[in-house]
Amino acid sequence: MLSCSIRTLRRLKCCCNKRWSSLFLAKGYCFSKPKVVPSFCNTDIKFSRFYVGERQSSLRQWRRRSLYTVTDTYEAIELALDSVIKIFTVSSSPNYFLPWQNKSQRETMGSGFVIPGKKILTNAHVVADHTFVLVRKHGSPTKYRAEVQAVGHECDLAILVVESPEFWEGMNFLELGDIPFLQEAVAVVGYPQGGDNISVTKGVVSRVEPTQYVHGATQLMAIQIDAAINPGNSGGPAIMGNKVAGVAFQNLSGAENIGYIIPVPVIKHFIAGIEESGKYMGFCSMGLSCQPTENVQLRNHFKMQPHMTGVLVSKINPLSDAYGVLKKDDIILEFDGVPIANDGTVPFRNRERITFDHLVSMKKPNETALVKVLRNGEEHAFTITLQPVLMDDINAGYERLAELQVKKVNGIEIKNLKHLCQLVENCSRESLRIDLDDDRVVALNYESARIATSWILERHRIPSRMSIDLLSEQNSLLMDSAE
Repeated sequence: MLSCSIRTLRRLKCCCNKRWSSLFLAKGYCFSKPKVVPSFCNTDIKFSRFYVGERQSSLRQWRRRSLYTVTDTYEAIELALDSVIKIFTVSSSPNYFLPWQNKSQRETMGSGFVIPGKKILTNAHVVADHTFVLVRKHGSPTKYRAEVQAVGHECDLAILVVESPEFWEGMNFLELGDIPFLQEAVAVVGYPQGGDNISVTKGVVSRVEPTQYVHGATQLMAIQIDAAINPGNSGGPAIMGNKVAGVAFQNLSGAENIGYIIPVPVIKHFIAGIEESGKYMGFCSMGLSCQPTENVQLRNHFKMQPHMTGVLVSKINPLSDAYGVLKKDDIILEFDGVPIANDGTVPFRNRERITFDHLVSMKKPNETALVKVLRNGEEHAFTITLQPVLMDDINAGYERLAELQVKKVNGIEIKNLKHLCQLVENCSRESLRIDLDDDRVVALNYESARIATSWILERHRIPSRMSIDLLSEQNSLLMDSAE
């Protein structure tokens, strides 16, 4: 772990005689190209033809990255000092027990860094429920007002803009790099708790796989590292060489020195959607619940041949494009030509595997995917249009409540779906309170929710906010009241 000032780093760099070089090599630092290749490069290992090209590409990238010396690392950190900023947020969260008012204001701090286009990238949870945001450059006593341009609660990313020309004087942007390989070193730069100045910690990559994003309650790719990521580090860059490998965003509760960073593919997907449409577009989903087919008796029951692998479709979201295409008990064999294993994973570089949901989430909204399916023992190929989940600022934070049953609306127990519709449509209060199973509560500003509903319907191309029978009844009630 590395935590020191650039001045100290320069002093160490300049004092590297033979004695210091031996000490640093004993500690694991490398001043020249390593002469030993990693174990995965053993040419005696036999690979299938499917992996040869990927393996050779991985080896070339590893060799190229191994050319980075400790001097390059120090220079990269020095570059980050002109790019990483501290964020001061004043926020006011909703009060779910007293839905007619917000909680008291609180002040939080986080980190961020400059990207091309004079924008600042940080975490969504750093600026969630914000009422006021300030930013401060490294080495500057002045705080500047920042505006939140876009927020992706789903991927826990946000973009800030600062209008003051003075703020941008001397600032440099950081470039996005690639997904690091296992055991590659990254430096996490930010402003964690315990002090006011910038902090640099160094760790290595230990795992790359889809992980639960705590803020958005979604499963997206994440990189696990053994560097500590504490409150305040959130939004800071993880630097490898002279480029960004990811954004620090959460740690593992109850464990020591296990942190997570958002990888570059997720970051690029978030930024690309904003640049193309001017707003956050979300991450795509097929709207399916799938079951592994690792049990041989299950595979035999659904007439899977010995060479076939895939996952069983157990549930389809009625709002997804797949609802009219796929059926319950279908076996998904391939996604865009990539075979899906019985445990739901697909190949991912250097003999690693990753869940096929990652391929889905990296699609752009309204893109199509070719899905190969086994149905009643016969193979079929379908084209499915992918859409993001129904996310909006109005319902941010309620993602975990999607599967819970509605019990009451504004304190009135509901009898059926028609009764629920009547209670919602005829709400005369400023705040709409919905009580769910497990004593959970959803509180919405009624007028804001009505306005947001039209945006959500248009964004996701949903023709109506309710079924035809309920809509007809509502229109009849409106006509009767008008008369």
